[in-house]
Amino acid sequence: MSEVTITKDNFKAEVLDSDIPVLVDFWATWCGPCRMLGPIIDEIAAEKAGVLKVGKVNTDEQQELAAYFRINAIPTVILFKGGQPVDHFMGFMRKAQVEDFLAKYL
Repeated sequence: MSEVTITKDNFKAEVLDSDIPVLVDFWATWCGPCRMLGPIIDEIAAEKAGVLKVGKVNTDEQQELAAYFRINAIPTVILFKGGQPVDHFMGFMRKAQVEDFLAKYL
C-alpha cells in the first residue's frame, strides 16, 4: 500500500478513525529535506502495509491542518495510534532511524 494523501476533508477517516497506527508526513514540494525523506517514507509505506498506514500532508495545500498541529518546521512526521498523536520527529532521518522510531509502537 502506498501512502495516502491527507487533507482536512479526509483526516478524520484516514487518521483518527484508523484501526492501525498512522504515520503522517507534513511536507512541501520546495523543501529539500522533505524531498530526501519522501522516498524513505514511501519505502516504509510499502514494507509496513497492513501494519502501518502512511499519510502525506502537503503543508502548502493544507495550511489549516498544518496550523492545527502547530507545524512550524518541515518535514515533521507525527505517529498517530488510536486516533491520538503519540510521537513525532522533525527534519530528515535515515531509514534505519525512522524504523527505530517506529519500532516502539508497532
